[in-house]
Amino acid sequence: MTHLLKQSVKLALIQLACTADKAHNLSHARIKVLEATRAGAKIVVLPECFNSPYGTKYFSQYAEQLLPSPPTEEQSPTFHALSQLAKEGECYLVGGSIPEREGSGQDEKLYNTNLTFGPGGELLASHRKMHLFDIDIPGKIQFKESEVLTAGKRITMVELPEYGKIAIAICYDVRFPELAMIAARKGAFLLLYPGAFNLTTGELHWELQARARAMDNQVYVGLCSPARDMEAEYNAWGHSIVVGPNAEVLGALDEKEGVLVKELIKGRIEEVRKGIPIYTQRRFDVYPDVSEGL
Repeated sequence: MTHLLKQSVKLALIQLACTADKAHNLSHARIKVLEATRAGAKIVVLPECFNSPYGTKYFSQYAEQLLPSPPTEEQSPTFHALSQLAKEGECYLVGGSIPEREGSGQDEKLYNTNLTFGPGGELLASHRKMHLFDIDIPGKIQFKESEVLTAGKRITMVELPEYGKIAIAICYDVRFPELAMIAARKGAFLLLYPGAFNLTTGELHWELQARARAMDNQVYVGLCSPARDMEAEYNAWGHSIVVGPNAEVLGALDEKEGVLVKELIKGRIEEVRKGIPIYTQRRFDVYPDVSEGL
């Protein structure tokens, strides 16, 4: 049998307290990532906007130039810090997300961008957040990323030679099941979402979304949040979570800073799919396969 996950692997989600001090955030991330790799983690994930505060007014201030790649250290200190950290920790490092600047003046565009590095320090992929967080819940929260950000246009999958394929998206992307279904049908064993849900949407949908994407696709899912800071303007939900392919919660944190390490087991996806064989029961004679042609 061919397994989506070639060998069992430890996944770590780093729930960081993200401050207004970029240099501190980068050095603090290094401490926590190395803590995770000492615990045996080979795939390590940082949260959304881990090197800066989260908020539309901060994106331009903290944005870094990533293209052409590789950027200089002056253009993107975070790129070089993550590259070095992946190499130092000998891990696949899914670098949460950072604000990215492309162009200048009237042609300037800002993106919410993930960078993923291999254990040799090489950049494996970048993902620009595809679905921008524009919501208005009366009396609760109003937020509009599209006021300053441009949406990405590409689904991001990464081949990890020892383990298999993973898919990476950012926060609000998790609400769009088509994205997850395409990745799973293209052979991903793990869907990763660095994200910063707030206290309203987090309580309502954070765990539900993680378990739903796992249930729909019978794969592993990880959601990695910043820690909660009630003195910040934006209060993250926290509760980073790893879910198994049968939609079971394998582990979760509370709202405080922490490191969650869980082992993903070779053969578990196939076991779940054998028990509930939705992969052989889909009715593409009735409805379309959203992954077709991609």
